[in-house]
Amino acid sequence: MPAPIRIAVADDHALFRQGLRSMLRLRPEVAVVVEVERAGDVLPAVERTACDVLLLDLQMDRSSLSDVPALAVRVRVIVVTATERVDDALAPVRAGARAVVFKRFPIETLMTAIQAVMDGHVWMPPELQAEVTAQLRAPNTTLLTRREREIVRHVALGLRNAEVARRLDITEVTVKTHLNNVFQKLGLRDRVELARYAIQAGIVGVHERRS
Repeated sequence: MPAPIRIAVADDHALFRQGLRSMLRLRPEVAVVVEVERAGDVLPAVERTACDVLLLDLQMDRSSLSDVPALAVRVRVIVVTATERVDDALAPVRAGARAVVFKRFPIETLMTAIQAVMDGHVWMPPELQAEVTAQLRAPNTTLLTRREREIVRHVALGLRNAEVARRLDITEVTVKTHLNNVFQKLGLRDRVELARYAIQAGIVGVHERRS
């Protein structure tokens, strides 16, 4: 039988730590080797204790998010949190954490995450993965300048280049130049795709009409 995975637990709630320790003791494949209740003590504990995985609560006596990069160099960090906001959950992953597990999950889910990070993977709850995928698929409007967004809006509402030029008090050549830049930046082929992009990006409303 292989040696158990050595676990460090960092959480400022004694009842949670004790409950987690009790559940993990029933799992022969893991062993809790150290417990920490203050954020400032986590890194020293990891440095002096041979452990494979750190179960980290980010919100103890202070936030531990800034410590994650240094911790991630020494141990596989799994954030165990009650917070389920997407941005809050993704921040530690961007900082180097290998997994995020919500505290409402059963112990089986935590064990799955532990094994995943030991196998070299990054693990996230399915609902968080879905949110991440949706964010990645969301149109990127930061690529466009303010003027380009104005032109995209008018074109998406069905105005011809000459009409856009009159509305914005610029030349038709300038409109064409901006549109060419937009198509190139966004990888779009025609005005139909541009209109679809404008709706998805919120530049125009789904039922909005030209005025």
